Amino acid sequence: MNLVPTPAEPGYSGNRAAEIVGITYRQLDYWARTDLVRPSLVDAAGSGSRRRYSYRDLLELRAVKSLLDAGIRLETVREVFSYLRDNLGEDVTSANLVIQGTRTVLIRRDEELIDLVKKGQGVLNILPMAGVKDELDARIVELRPTGAVPPVEGRDAVGG
Repeated sequence: MNLVPTPAEPGYSGNRAAEIVGITYRQLDYWARTDLVRPSLVDAAGSGSRRRYSYRDLLELRAVKSLLDAGIRLETVREVFSYLRDNLGEDVTSANLVIQGTRTVLIRRDEELIDLVKKGQGVLNILPMAGVKDELDARIVELRPTGAVPPVEGRDAVGG
């Protein structure tokens, strides 16, 4: 069971991605088919094809799982990620999300709060995206066979 991609097989398979992130393959498949988080390396191209997820994809998947675990509705998670992708691009781990019920606010810098979804009330939670990255890295190391090399911070697991 190799959790670290090789040059011949870059990225992570769907099964491995689901295992690392802590979701079912069925969830992963649904999120890909509905464009929540599509694999950026190789997308499914019909029956029998295999998706390949990058390290960045795993970060997004883990963030989605964390938001859902915090009680955020899937529809709201979709809106949040749409905004993050459009406004933060590659650096989603630089963000902090403040979650209050169904309301989600992005903190870009200490003085800048951006309301992502303007509705709802509830308990305040904060999801530091860098913490999501740390959790994901720890899970990869935990599941990695002895001697395998983990991805380098700031570089995708595909070696680029």
